[in-house]
Amino acid sequence: MTTLADLVDFLDASPSPWHAVRSSSVRLDRAGFTAVAVDRRWAELPTRGYTVSGGALVAWARGARADAAAPLRVVGAHTDSPGLRVKPSPDTGGAGWKQLAVEIYGGPLLNSWLDRDLGIAGQVVRRDGSVVLVDVARAVARVPQLAIHLDREVNERGLVLDKQAHLTPVWGVGASRDGEFGEWLAEQAGVPAGGVAAWDLCLYDRSPAALLGGDADLLASGRLDNQLSCWAATSALCSAALADETIAVVALFDHEEVGSQSTTGAAGPLLERVLEQLCLAAGGSRADFLAQLAASNCFSCDNAHSVHPNYADRHEPGHRPIVHGGPAIKLNHNQRYATSAASAALATRVFDAAGVPWQTFVSRNNMPCGTTIGPITATRLGIATVDVGVPQLSMHSARELCGVHDPVWLAAGLTAWFAGA
Repeated sequence: MTTLADLVDFLDASPSPWHAVRSSSVRLDRAGFTAVAVDRRWAELPTRGYTVSGGALVAWARGARADAAAPLRVVGAHTDSPGLRVKPSPDTGGAGWKQLAVEIYGGPLLNSWLDRDLGIAGQVVRRDGSVVLVDVARAVARVPQLAIHLDREVNERGLVLDKQAHLTPVWGVGASRDGEFGEWLAEQAGVPAGGVAAWDLCLYDRSPAALLGGDADLLASGRLDNQLSCWAATSALCSAALADETIAVVALFDHEEVGSQSTTGAAGPLLERVLEQLCLAAGGSRADFLAQLAASNCFSCDNAHSVHPNYADRHEPGHRPIVHGGPAIKLNHNQRYATSAASAALATRVFDAAGVPWQTFVSRNNMPCGTTIGPITATRLGIATVDVGVPQLSMHSARELCGVHDPVWLAAGLTAWFAGA
């Protein structure tokens, strides 16, 4: 499960957050986990189970001697990535071109979406409320760049893209007709004509994940941020020889790239409800649950910035993660990351016990860092949290880059932690 080949399979099978949840569910099913409906009252729960809500998933495994209030070992990650989402009324165009109206999701590197063959994937909601996953895994659309002959100074002054005017992909020729995309989508999803009520659809680069370099020691793929961490967390839970007194939990959230403020985001109630249900179903009380949270720990896994060889000055000199240096422990005293001295020490003990190299990341004072689910989870639940992640280049590009060893090392470290390290 924790092989690079399995990560490649995971990435290629997960062109949207909902597909990433399905990819994780498939691996959990194979490892003997049981799916539990999130909207049911939980009385008796499986020792190894999971629940799905949209683009989010929470899974758990209980050690043989773990009581209701045993401390939790939580790993959190997120399923979503920045990119282009199809609008509800997408049929547009002009000058003989059919185009699709899209909304910018999160903070993508816009130029990375130009001149790429784009597929479409996500979920389609039927008029009866049922949901169908759809993946049109062929070149459907493309955002064409303006020819240099019509923008002679682009290489000198830099490319400037207007999000509304310049990111609308073409997907055909002729006059655009209202409802045309919905009809086409219904056919692709196997839904009767007129049966589509709504959709959540991502455009994605059709290039599969690939090994790169003369020694094939780099991995290039879309959505490394943060499906790589989803894979590492799920693989660790599936393969760990769980410590007897441990309750291991994996939480894969949606909507991190837009602030996590949703029912399936880290700021929402999903994880807290699942954890409380686990405690109550095992015979614990509300007081037991609150004490359990205070005694628990969380690894918030989200990729880190590797030093860029062409822009080395953008990194803090003493804390510059490198590829194949192991997972980076991410610190920020302004609480953009949740790591404390105590939780950093926990992470170093875990990685050392697993034989996994590790490094630290701190951003420059004049270049504020992004944030993760870590501070949100720590604030909402009061769980001590450490932020860690695999170093990568081209973060938020349509196609990102990392080393081949670091993802496997992250999975190995998380496996050791679930096993009691």
